[in-house]
Amino acid sequence: MEKWVVINTCTEIDDIAKKYGISPIVAGILKNRNIEDPEMENFLSPGPKCFHDPFMLKGMDRVVSVLHDRIEAGEKIRIIGDYDVDGICATYILFRGITLFGGDTDCVIPHRIEDGYGISSKMVEAAHNDGRNTIITCDNGISATEQVKLANELDMTVIVTDHHEVPYEDVGGEKYYKLPDADALTDPKLPGDEYPFKGICGAFVALKVLESYARKYGFMGREDFSELARELTEFAALATVCDVMELKDENRALVRMGLRFMEKSRNLGLKALLECTGMTGKQLSPYHCGFVIGPCFNASGRLDTSLKALSLITEKDPAAAKEKALALTELNESRKTMTLEWSQKAFDAVDAMDDPDNVLVLYLPGCHESLAGIIAGKVKEKYQRPTFVLTDAEQGLKGSGRSIEAYDMYEGLVRADSLLTKYGGHKMAAGVSLEKENLEAFRKNLNDNAALSKDDLCETVKIDCELSVGAADLNLARELTRLEPFGNGNESPLFMDSDVTFISGSRIGKTGNFGKYRVLSKDGRIFEMVYFGNAEDLETYTDEKYGEGAGKKLHSGVNVSYKFDVCYGVEINSYKGTERVQLRLKHYR
Repeated sequence: MEKWVVINTCTEIDDIAKKYGISPIVAGILKNRNIEDPEMENFLSPGPKCFHDPFMLKGMDRVVSVLHDRIEAGEKIRIIGDYDVDGICATYILFRGITLFGGDTDCVIPHRIEDGYGISSKMVEAAHNDGRNTIITCDNGISATEQVKLANELDMTVIVTDHHEVPYEDVGGEKYYKLPDADALTDPKLPGDEYPFKGICGAFVALKVLESYARKYGFMGREDFSELARELTEFAALATVCDVMELKDENRALVRMGLRFMEKSRNLGLKALLECTGMTGKQLSPYHCGFVIGPCFNASGRLDTSLKALSLITEKDPAAAKEKALALTELNESRKTMTLEWSQKAFDAVDAMDDPDNVLVLYLPGCHESLAGIIAGKVKEKYQRPTFVLTDAEQGLKGSGRSIEAYDMYEGLVRADSLLTKYGGHKMAAGVSLEKENLEAFRKNLNDNAALSKDDLCETVKIDCELSVGAADLNLARELTRLEPFGNGNESPLFMDSDVTFISGSRIGKTGNFGKYRVLSKDGRIFEMVYFGNAEDLETYTDEKYGEGAGKKLHSGVNVSYKFDVCYGVEINSYKGTERVQLRLKHYR
């Protein structure tokens, strides 16, 4: 059951609209997103001016000083990243930057199944045996206390760059943080860090390391660094979207810039992937990053090795890049098929429960462990409950969780610490390992400590304002593009209108799963509305409201007169050089 809430912050809207030359509707949307007057100029015209000083990150000056010393000493440096999009991009960013700075560096990404998340003791020993006596991590390392201790014993230098939550022990409500004893470390989540925006991904932290180094050691004005920074901005933007960071503050500026650069990317591997996925020549959006490009990167780490994705973006031969890009897209198709199969099994497991838990813990034996996070996300979306999906691993059980806004998943795991062999993550997502015999105790512990109400488990649809479909014109659609890119933390504006008359409709899409409709505004004008949700569910709801057979009739193309309350977005539909307004149905009742 959905709960519709109109935010509609009305204070000072007219003054803001006049000051910035925007409509009162757009001024209200900005207020709804808590964008206050001094920030609005940056929001409406995002760019490099929005980026914060990287030296404000706690430990950053020490990180670049140690890195510089190791480069100057001719030390062999090993970068250790992670197997998701953020980890792959962060690894590439550091590799390219340190190489430009004159460092002798190589990089390693852990295998999801054989190594697990982040730096391992095996990787530390391998680096030492290979004569790589300096390690720099990216998108991992903040919880690697034992691994860093081993490196210290081997007389190695370790630099940690990460963005994840710092592990801590909760003693009587007090947090006692457990930091690795690295030679240098930076992470916006460090206790005492005064960086003004904490929500940056590992790849953005890596980019800030390079910026800090360039500023401190004279690379900032060089043409080769400027060219490289442009390319690396594309990968930091891709990682920001795929790691589901909020598109607020400097993240929004980064993604807006990165998407434009990506459309004309000079990286042969990324260009080949855009071509293989049909993205060449399109205006790219966070959707394309999160649901088209990113999954191809992720598929390599899920079903094979992330080194394949890294190999693609480091490729210098166009023919080889095309071949590698095609292999990744094919791998992603296999991943999609497996995901559909196991997601349905997860849905069936929840549907079979008489009274589902507030925090769902699903054990799916036989499921490929790399799919656990994707499936947990799909279950969370369908049932509006924090969800962990676990499967068999080499030792015990392993899985991933995805959360809702009302539940801090990482804090839940801290309370279950004694039942777990390994865990990490943040409020909205986490990874976990445990012994099989602890499965039921883990489920019970999470639910006993969750304190979630029925309201918390009800999806809240946040509506910017009530707006008749008749007022949703092309001028408004064009003005709304100034608020892009849309995504997590900067959702596409949502409007509501009541008793909208649907006068005809049809199924669209390859499988006919979507809908296209003609709707009548209250002033008698006809508008086009599309729906990319489940058209079959809309048919079922129409039957319930208007009688059996009404749903089929709605999609038959014949004239009908069905009224619904709708939540909708306003978009521009461009075809052969002609622009017209298009409404996108998001919710109905």
